[in-house]
Amino acid sequence: MPDFCQNGVITTLQKLRERPVEEIERELKAIARKRKMVLLLPALVTEFDGTAMPRIIEELKGVDYLDRIVLSLDRADERQFRRIRKIMSVLPAEVRVVWHDGPRLRKLLKELMAAEFNLENAGKGRSVWMSLGYILSDQDIYAVALHDCDIVNYKRELVARLIYPVVHPAVNFEFSKGYYARVTDRLFGRVTRLYYTPLVRTLQRILGYNAFIEYLNNFRYALSGEFAFDAGLARGIRISPTWGLEVSLLSEVYQKTSVNRICQVEIIETYEHKHQILEKSKPTEGLIRMATEIGKALFRVLSQDGLVMSDAFFRTLLTTYIQESRTAIEKYHALALLNGLIYDRHEEIEAVEAFVSAMKLAIDEFVADPVGIPMMAAWVRVEAAIQDFSERLKEAVEEDNR
Repeated sequence: MPDFCQNGVITTLQKLRERPVEEIERELKAIARKRKMVLLLPALVTEFDGTAMPRIIEELKGVDYLDRIVLSLDRADERQFRRIRKIMSVLPAEVRVVWHDGPRLRKLLKELMAAEFNLENAGKGRSVWMSLGYILSDQDIYAVALHDCDIVNYKRELVARLIYPVVHPAVNFEFSKGYYARVTDRLFGRVTRLYYTPLVRTLQRILGYNAFIEYLNNFRYALSGEFAFDAGLARGIRISPTWGLEVSLLSEVYQKTSVNRICQVEIIETYEHKHQILEKSKPTEGLIRMATEIGKALFRVLSQDGLVMSDAFFRTLLTTYIQESRTAIEKYHALALLNGLIYDRHEEIEAVEAFVSAMKLAIDEFVADPVGIPMMAAWVRVEAAIQDFSERLKEAVEEDNR
């Protein structure tokens, strides 16, 4: 039986029964007459050759309440861009492909960098940021939802449940964070299970009550790439260009709105996508690098909140994290046993050892450079600095799509 427990500062919207997706979509279609919704899909060109993206497109053929679907396309040449535009044209919503490697977008990016906006770091964060700028150039857009494009068991219900709390006029949420179980015949989500959550709980033990840490600890899947927010909040949000994007985003949301206007919603029972490598010998790749960036992002937002982190603090952090992670392994071992799942304790312990190395690296890099890679500016700042930029960005995307 699913739970309906509301025991934290964040409202949790669980999936209590199998409500037909068509029923939710009928409500959303009625709401869409007054509140326009956009789905933002960040994708590499290579994802169109995999199994996930064709399934996502097939599922989205049944979605008729979105005003627009915006594909944020990376690493595509002109031939690939045209091919993908054709592939996306089968969808019922108006589709726009933001071609980040095209000459028009590259020219605009250079203009922003010349105006001293920190956009040197290419990647998902920067691409999402530019695509969000295009979406927000339309003042009539009410809400934006975003999800990754490597979900192999994708269902269109995911979008409906994700955006519903933000657009429904009977509730008052500005931000919705998706959560789900990462499980097949075994448990996945190692960075969340064995690194992020034990680290947050370590901070709770060291700091005592801290409102921000309490907020972070309340998310069931803080590192998920699925969220929705209203356009007003989106305009004031800064975005990180690193793998610390999700933690930084939660910090920005916390600063910009009330926790009473933030929710997390169960968007799908189980979630399956590609799995990153975890190799201690490759600290700049895969999950080790991800964990390092997440650690630095967390230290940075805590320091911005006035927390002083000394050598003694970091020593205590490391030893306490090791204890918290051991406790986590015991918990997940018991969970796996009861459910008849494969569970390799040795592999889990090795993962924790790798994450300890990642945390040490995060501490060293943070101490050497507390500011790190700057977050990309909120779009309200861009519009204040270059007043016609949003309009020219919109024109560039529209011209590419002609």
